[in-house]
Amino acid sequence: MSATSRYRQAWEGFWSEASEEPGSVFWDAGPEVTAGLHLPLLRPHLADPALPLVDLGCGNGTQTRFLAERFGRVVGVDIAAAAVGHARHGDRAGRAAYRVLDAADKSEVETLHAELGDVNAYMRGVLHQCDPDDRQALADGIATLVGTRGRVFLVEPSESARLVLGGLARDPAGPPPKLAPVLRHGIAPGEVADAAVPQYLGSAGLTVLAGGEMPLVTAEFTSDGTRIELPSQWFVAGRAH
Repeated sequence: MSATSRYRQAWEGFWSEASEEPGSVFWDAGPEVTAGLHLPLLRPHLADPALPLVDLGCGNGTQTRFLAERFGRVVGVDIAAAAVGHARHGDRAGRAAYRVLDAADKSEVETLHAELGDVNAYMRGVLHQCDPDDRQALADGIATLVGTRGRVFLVEPSESARLVLGGLARDPAGPPPKLAPVLRHGIAPGEVADAAVPQYLGSAGLTVLAGGEMPLVTAEFTSDGTRIELPSQWFVAGRAH
């Protein structure tokens, strides 16, 4: 079984079991603490805000619906059909379009780009979920989608996030309820070196236009009521002109 097949199967299992209740999934924090904070970092670097926007790894579509209220055409894509089903069901107003896509698959990405043309893209915490052998392919896929005019905003957990997640997983009382299903389905986040993310982007032909550090906010809380946040880094990238 290929690496892609393994994690496609893992994600299908996870999303098939996931509740449709908002905020019930570990990373399904509301847009006010996720995409709502990211858009102001992306907007100054958009060469063409009118391009379609693709939400890569859209999951159940919480961020996609938010983005669809702010961009003319938004497409949420995910490797798991079960996730896309959740997203479609949650978008009763039909604000965005959704489809199954393996963004590390060259032919699938080229097909989407042929349909949409250059796009702007949003991706939150997807690269570290990929098997190491697929990470450059994912960056290459992003570069194909954004083309010459698009920009991508991505945020990924920092190396130090592994310590936070490891501590939660090893809690004597067990991992937090929303983290437990992630671990059970074998999709525990993998470590990506801090320096590796811009290297992947550069190797794909993209230039980092801006970047910084900010927490990746989750929908889970500790036993004392503190929201769990993972140290993360963000980047805006696109083709140099």
